[in-house]
Amino acid sequence: MNVNTPAVRAWNGFAQKAEPRRSVNAAGAITWLNWTQYPDHGPDETVLGPVEGKRVVELGSGAGANLAHLATLGARCVGVDLAPVRTVNATAAWGHLPNLEFVTVDAVDHLAANPGRYDIAYSIFGAVWFTEPEVLLPLVRQALTPGGILAFSQLPADDTPPPPHQQITRQHLPVSRWRAVLTAAGFGRIDCELIPPPAENETGTVLIRAVAV
Repeated sequence: MNVNTPAVRAWNGFAQKAEPRRSVNAAGAITWLNWTQYPDHGPDETVLGPVEGKRVVELGSGAGANLAHLATLGARCVGVDLAPVRTVNATAAWGHLPNLEFVTVDAVDHLAANPGRYDIAYSIFGAVWFTEPEVLLPLVRQALTPGGILAFSQLPADDTPPPPHQQITRQHLPVSRWRAVLTAAGFGRIDCELIPPPAENETGTVLIRAVAV
């Protein structure tokens, strides 16, 4: 993969400015999975169903903490991220765990090269939010076994246009559009939820779960 593209440079720059995750959450846990932009808020990994023994890919694995939690529960995990810095840092933090691997690659390329490899795919403010859904979702379906789970979370739809010349573009689709593109890509049993924020006047989180049919 060419690591000197504008998109890779933009994601590397973002990663270098990111604040590290807390070492322990409010419940005293060392690893945990969080779907929302707020600490200690919202559902946990049970959204994905049982994960022990399942082959899991995170699309946009970032610091790797969410995926590391699934590895501690017995999942066989691969984290995909476009930023080389993310791969280096995630491996340094979590590479000691068994059945956990982080790779620097475009999610589109990884999915296309691994048909039928995974039981679960998920994205938490990750690649699903930043990749054309008509391109990405059919490849996610291709990479999943029949009955496999796709789940992703991100901010609700927003009509605000992106700044000019922005290298990273978010996919701010309304729920009705997500349902349509998921159905066209070969998913069913689509559940869409708006997780309320922890306080008034804050933004909620869209959480969508679908099953490969």
